[in-house]
Amino acid sequence: MKTLLVTGGCGFIGSNFVRWQLQSYPDVEIVNVDKLTYAGNLENLTDIEDDPRYRFEKGDICDRSFIDRVLTSASIDAVVNFAAESHVDRSILDSGPFIQTNIVGTQVLLDASRKAEIGRYLQVSTDEVYGTLGDNGYFTEDTPLAPNSPYSASKTAADLLVRAYFHTYGFPAITTRCSNNYGPWQFPEKLIPLFISNALADQALPVYGKGNNVRDWIHVLDHCRGIDAALRSGKPGEVYNFGGNSELTNIDLTLKLLDALGKPRTLIRHVEDRAGHDFRYAIDTTKSEHELGWKPEMDFETGLHSTIDWYLANSAWVDRIRSGLYLDYYENQYGTRLA
Repeated sequence: MKTLLVTGGCGFIGSNFVRWQLQSYPDVEIVNVDKLTYAGNLENLTDIEDDPRYRFEKGDICDRSFIDRVLTSASIDAVVNFAAESHVDRSILDSGPFIQTNIVGTQVLLDASRKAEIGRYLQVSTDEVYGTLGDNGYFTEDTPLAPNSPYSASKTAADLLVRAYFHTYGFPAITTRCSNNYGPWQFPEKLIPLFISNALADQALPVYGKGNNVRDWIHVLDHCRGIDAALRSGKPGEVYNFGGNSELTNIDLTLKLLDALGKPRTLIRHVEDRAGHDFRYAIDTTKSEHELGWKPEMDFETGLHSTIDWYLANSAWVDRIRSGLYLDYYENQYGTRLA
C-alpha cells in the first residue's frame, strides 16, 4: 500500500496521521485533500510540506468532479476519510454543515472511490455513534447505534452508508470508531487544549454542568496506529473500536490540568450543561487487540503532560487560532468574551 489519499489531513487527527505515515513508512506517498475550514490548518503540516512524498490539494469532498480528478491524478491504493465537521457544540448551533460534509461528502467519496476501483477505503468515525452509557458497561462493535447529537447522527448516517456500500457492492470499506482524542495540533475549542489555553491566560475554564460526564481519553498517536492497523490488516466490512482505557470525569480532568499548570481551582466556572449531553463513553478494544494486534501504548499521565508541554512550546500557533471568528463562537457558546 504505497499511495494514500487522506481527506481532512490538515485537521487535528488527520495531520497527525499524515505525519506518522511519512515517518513510519519510507515508501509511502500521501495526497492530502482538505477544504481548510476553521479547523483545517496548513500550519499543522509545515514540517513536512516540502517532503517529495507529500502533496496537498485544497478542495471539498462534496465536489464530485474535484474528487474524481484527485483520484485519477495518482495511482491511489487507499482512501482514508478524516474529513468531517466534528464539534458537538457547533452541530447544536447549526447542523447544516454536518449533514453536508459528513453525509453527502462520504457518499461522494464512496461513489468516486468505487468508480476509480480503489482497493481499500477506511471511514474514520467516533464512539459517539453508540450514544451514551450508564455507570457500567462498554461500547463494543456490536453495540446498537443510538446517536444523541446532530454531529453523532451525521456520523452514524455516514457509517451506515459505508456499511451499505460493502453489503450492496462488495466495496472494500472498513470503519473505525474511537474515543476522545488528545495531543498536539488539536483545535483549541476542544476540552483539553481549550482548558490549557484558558488556564495559561488566567481565564475561566467553562465546565458543563457539574462536570460529572465521563470520557475515555486516547492519545492521537495511539489512534493513528490503530487506523493504520485497520487499514493494512482489517477485514473489509468490519468495524474496529479504539480507546485509551483512561476514563475520567470532566471535572477530574479539569483538576488534573489546573494542578499540572500550577493554576488555582478558582478558575473553574460551571456553565449550563450541553443540550442532550451524553453521560459516559467507554470502549471495549478486545476486537482490535485480537484481530489487529493493536493496543494503546501511551498512558494518560504521560500523554497529558507531553500535550501540555507541546501547547506551552507552541503558544504562537494557539494565539493565531484564538482570534477572529473563533472569539465570536466562544462568546456565543459560553456567554463571555476571551481577552
